[in-house]
Amino acid sequence: MTDLVIRPLADDETSAPFHSLPDPGVVGRALLPSPHDRFETVAAGGEYRPEWTWLAFRGDTVVARVAYWGSENDASPKALDWFDFTDREAAVALLRATPFDAEYELVLPPGWREDPAALAAAEARIEAATEAGYRTLTERFRYVWTTECGLPENPGRLEFRPEPDDGAVFDVLRRIHSDTRDHHALRAIAKHGPDGAAQEEMDFINWLPSGRETLRLAYTPEGALVGIQIPGQNPAGACVGLIGVVPEQRGHSYGYDLLAECTHTLVAHGAKRIAAATDVGNSAMAASFARAGYPIAQHRYCMTVD
Repeated sequence: MTDLVIRPLADDETSAPFHSLPDPGVVGRALLPSPHDRFETVAAGGEYRPEWTWLAFRGDTVVARVAYWGSENDASPKALDWFDFTDREAAVALLRATPFDAEYELVLPPGWREDPAALAAAEARIEAATEAGYRTLTERFRYVWTTECGLPENPGRLEFRPEPDDGAVFDVLRRIHSDTRDHHALRAIAKHGPDGAAQEEMDFINWLPSGRETLRLAYTPEGALVGIQIPGQNPAGACVGLIGVVPEQRGHSYGYDLLAECTHTLVAHGAKRIAAATDVGNSAMAASFARAGYPIAQHRYCMTVD
């Protein structure tokens, strides 16, 4: 067998070697709307840096590829977006060789386990990533609301107030994480403790291009804190940045109220398409998305390496 050569794209290299790998497009970024379904380097007007894009060659043939993503201000990648191969051994070696530990979020069609082609493609990537040192963190529903879905009814049960004090926001996030089933939050708590997990959320809020301008805390008419919602803008567009209800207020379907308010705010700021996500196991939040008219656009399989 020809020796394996692993290297990043050169700064002046086109995307042609990356695209030379056959890809049937049944899983992965090909399922996303344009332009996010296409790999292009920053120099060609795309989202990907050559030094974060690595290829495995046997001779002149690309047999595995990875591409990591981060915003223009990020010093290291935020996500592993592309992981495809025709040679499993090369794929495992490639993942092990890249000097990054960003989360791998595999994009899958809804009902992918009932689709033989999608199931086979997904399992191949999951098994190769596992062999390379990744582990399954969670599975998530990815939602996309558009104006055709119609605005959800806003119950008007809560009052929404801006909160300029970072300390007050941090305290709310810490209270939410004190009793959570969100697997990303649980991982952060296990690694950094409750304060570290809350700080990760603060860092995410500050990372969003929209910042904290639209952040609102929610209260009952009597003044009791209910939770937090952040209508955000990420690099791909409008998104539900964060929805969280403090533990003592759960069981009243307030997650829906926060989501409805978030949606109305984003639409008032011109959004025609809103992305959102929640863990598959979060049945209460999934019910809120369904009630608010958010259809499931994709299934996401999330893997991490520690």
